[in-house]
Amino acid sequence: MRLLHTSDWHIGRSLHGADLLAEQEAVLSGLADVVAAERVDAVVVAGDVYDRAVPSADATAVLDRVLTRLRAAGATVVLTPGNHDSARRLNFAAGLLAVSGVHVRATVSGLGDPVLLSDAYGDVAVYGLPYLEPELARHELGLREARSHEAVLQAAMDRVRADLLLRPGTRSVVLAHAFVGGGLASDSERDICVGGVDIVPASVFDGVDYVALGHLHRPQSLSDRLRYSGSPLPYSFGEAGQDKQAWLVDLGAGGLAGVRAVPLPLPRALTVLAGTLEELLADPAHAAAEEAFVSARLTDAVRPTDPMRRLRTRFPHCVHLEWSGGGTSDGRSYQERLRGRGDLDVAGEFVSHVRGGVGATPAERDLLGRALGAAAREELSS
Repeated sequence: MRLLHTSDWHIGRSLHGADLLAEQEAVLSGLADVVAAERVDAVVVAGDVYDRAVPSADATAVLDRVLTRLRAAGATVVLTPGNHDSARRLNFAAGLLAVSGVHVRATVSGLGDPVLLSDAYGDVAVYGLPYLEPELARHELGLREARSHEAVLQAAMDRVRADLLLRPGTRSVVLAHAFVGGGLASDSERDICVGGVDIVPASVFDGVDYVALGHLHRPQSLSDRLRYSGSPLPYSFGEAGQDKQAWLVDLGAGGLAGVRAVPLPLPRALTVLAGTLEELLADPAHAAAEEAFVSARLTDAVRPTDPMRRLRTRFPHCVHLEWSGGGTSDGRSYQERLRGRGDLDVAGEFVSHVRGGVGATPAERDLLGRALGAAAREELSS
């Protein structure tokens, strides 16, 4: 049995306001080519199918076309909702979809109800664990005191293991959307833990042959049988240069037989550029970035006029801009820089900041002082 493990599609996500639907459809539809070339029996999607609970009509249309291509290539599809999805909406028409070979596992009541696949060695039971919000799931699971993801996932896995006891010799796969201890986060995931209390230990998933994890966008292996596939596209500039992939998982007669990475194409690279505006516009070394999504950090001493418009004349996909010039970045926070300083000093620093280091003249400081004094008197009289 050969599975393709993927997750965190986030269909409908944007990058600093730039629509990514075309890039998402290109990569996700390309999974059908992997299915055909590698003779994949099933594609498993471990949560965050959409980027929001109420996806746009265009996002749902992309998912429809992607699933159609995967089925046409010959793969069964099993998917679960993540913390970005609405489990109820994703579960719509699940019965009808199952008839066509697309299996949605989105309910607590179905935790111990696997999708059964078969090969020459017998059955493979694929269990989909939807993202379980502790405050909601604990009631459905009968756990009055549970407050953590560990507790609700432990209860979910107990149901999985109880079902497996009734299926001796059956190989098993679990899809789960969670932050498992030892995983490395990126800066594009939505936090699902507070103070570390909801990090789930890997031991929760003991007793199954392979665990297909979702939530963390960086592909990584916590063990041979416990892996994150990562997102199919980079969703923040912190992921620029990060290779994206899916996992090709082989199950033999005795369980897990091997796992290897399948690299995914990048329709449009992400690039971070730094320099003065004129340097970025003129330097031939940045030619490769002209077709990339660009985050630009300008180092000009004085903030340039209309920098985004000018950058886009060379980098039409520049979506993020920050100015680090002016000599005010000394590593301290805004609060630290203001501590112990009077209103006039703060106002004078603001003038220096917007002028790129040129401070207020004595006459201007006198005007600022009188204005601040008038404001203070008005506040006292009100």
